[in-house]
Amino acid sequence: MDLKKLSGLQLFYIMIGFEIGNTIIFAIGAGAKQDAWLAILTAMFCGLFLMGIYVKLSAYYPDDSLIQMLPKIIGRFLSYPIMLIYILYFTYLASTACRDFGELIASTILTETPLIIVVGSFMVLMIYSLSGGTDVFGRMGEMVFPVYILVLVAMWVLMAISLDQFDLKRLTPVLGEGIYPVLKEVFPYPSPSILAFPFGETVLITMFFPLLKKKENAKKVGMAVILLGGLLLSINCIIMISVLGPNIFEQEYFPLLSAARMVSIADFLERFDSLIILMMVAGVFFKVGAWTLGASIAIGQLFKLKSNKSILLILGVIIAPLSVFHAPDFVKFLEIGRTFIDPYLHVPLQIVIPSLLLSIAFVRKKFQT
Repeated sequence: MDLKKLSGLQLFYIMIGFEIGNTIIFAIGAGAKQDAWLAILTAMFCGLFLMGIYVKLSAYYPDDSLIQMLPKIIGRFLSYPIMLIYILYFTYLASTACRDFGELIASTILTETPLIIVVGSFMVLMIYSLSGGTDVFGRMGEMVFPVYILVLVAMWVLMAISLDQFDLKRLTPVLGEGIYPVLKEVFPYPSPSILAFPFGETVLITMFFPLLKKKENAKKVGMAVILLGGLLLSINCIIMISVLGPNIFEQEYFPLLSAARMVSIADFLERFDSLIILMMVAGVFFKVGAWTLGASIAIGQLFKLKSNKSILLILGVIIAPLSVFHAPDFVKFLEIGRTFIDPYLHVPLQIVIPSLLLSIAFVRKKFQT
């Protein structure tokens, strides 16, 4: 496939937007109560280890994506089923991110609009944008992400200085219930894991490493994505708990949105939740865009196609209805995530298979030399 190269900064913007895109509005780590921020930081350090696996694997095969290196590591016969599984994985998670976006929009500003219309319109815009190529996607990251961060930081400052209920004492006692609640939130079993969502999802970066203009920057980009993403999510968690308290933080579907609605400056400047919704649109754009682009690249490489524009169109037709119809309501949608996606998709495809591939690649390179 004819794919344009990306600079290290462009890939960084794409992946950091991907990592925190739809994650930042959720109450991740809420099971650890006031220590949720500590759970995020713990997961971040574990995420650095996972990124090390992805980077090292790509270093063995610098010109190959995950899909292309599979036959070279485990042979054609075993690689094809795993390739198909990864393609389905990327596609399915693009649909779940779309559902997150659709539920937020349909429950806030377009309450009378059918969910399929919201998601379908978003996917039309998404496919049109991605059809411009990887370089266009990268340039959009350069334009959008700095504004995204500026708005996010501005919201944090407004919450801290304008809300009377903002109280850092709500973060105490640190480790009041011991280390177990923190570890329970970090690792995949027995509950949904912060390590898997969002840090493990960066396994997708293995599809983009071959597109780097300077492949020696792969490690810097990968580690920076995990570090900055973890720090931003942790700071956001600290702000949310300080505003809402750990109990309300755990109960809210979208705590960042709830906190933003409380901000009022001199009874004149209000409705800052609209900024959060715009941030969500921008964040999900990179989340869905990266998953969809990764799936299209994988399909093109599997079937040795010259262009991925037709693949993008087909994926758009699949992702939009899949995001709406794979769960009847948002509660069931979240339940599917807890009981199916985490143990049966995230753990094998983010941790187990990459670790096995790296071990086999290491042995192969050792015997070849």
